[in-house]
Amino acid sequence: MSKNILKYSFSLLHIDYVKLNHNWNFNNVISPYNRLYYIDEGIGSVSDSTGHFTLEPGYLYLIPSFTLCNLNCKDYLSQFFIQFFEESPDGTSLFNNNRNIIKLPASDFDVALIKKMLQNNPGRGINRSDNPQIYEKELYYKEYQSLNDTMPIYLKFENQGILFQLISRFLNSKDFKATNSQITSSKILDTIRYIQLHLSENLTVSKLSKRVNQNQDYFSKQFLLHTGQRPLNYINEKKIERAQYLIATTDKTFLEIAIDTGFSNLPHFSKMFKHIVSLTPGQYRHQNSHLR
Repeated sequence: MSKNILKYSFSLLHIDYVKLNHNWNFNNVISPYNRLYYIDEGIGSVSDSTGHFTLEPGYLYLIPSFTLCNLNCKDYLSQFFIQFFEESPDGTSLFNNNRNIIKLPASDFDVALIKKMLQNNPGRGINRSDNPQIYEKELYYKEYQSLNDTMPIYLKFENQGILFQLISRFLNSKDFKATNSQITSSKILDTIRYIQLHLSENLTVSKLSKRVNQNQDYFSKQFLLHTGQRPLNYINEKKIERAQYLIATTDKTFLEIAIDTGFSNLPHFSKMFKHIVSLTPGQYRHQNSHLR
């Protein structure tokens, strides 16, 4: 169990303390990184497909990556926020079963950890705009990620430790849906890694089962047992998750994105995107076209 949990690591993108007003009002935000808020003053709101949450003083909020949400402040809201990427060798996520907002009361220790992390990482705010569609660009991600590469090793460890402690609070929440705790087959783990690294290819169940020298039917059953998903469903979700990232962070055409994510043609890509995201690529881009 410990190996399964400790395979995850987290890298800091942004951390800051901000005071917001009615201009903080954005719909259909979807980010390839996780967001953590601590509210100390004012009132705001955040909503996702499962419901509406009031942003109120004294609470922590976690918005996992690729969670479609709305952000709003009618008058005044001040918050500490941390934005961070999640990484694992096999491409799995702690939040695979939790693409929804989680709210918890903050302890004094939580607040102290957040303030310590902010003190340790000056100048890591967004510093461009409060609008996610402006600051969520791949170039900006690379710029801030490069800061992590030059960070002293002790600070990397301290950032990891603080993020582990803060995230553990949400993992202990009644609203957190635990992933399958059984030990995953090495062949399934190898397949998951392979999928992550080859999303631009035409991946088939037949090809994947042959890679690990297993009968296709047996392989499919093992994959379902260990991941909770059939191989083809998993492949398509990972491809569309990658497509969501590209739409959110680049100006690539839909055809370019379809090719980058291994779809043979644009209609198939669009159909799969609509099936998984409940929006067509065009609808998603249209919602954000005035900000490009």
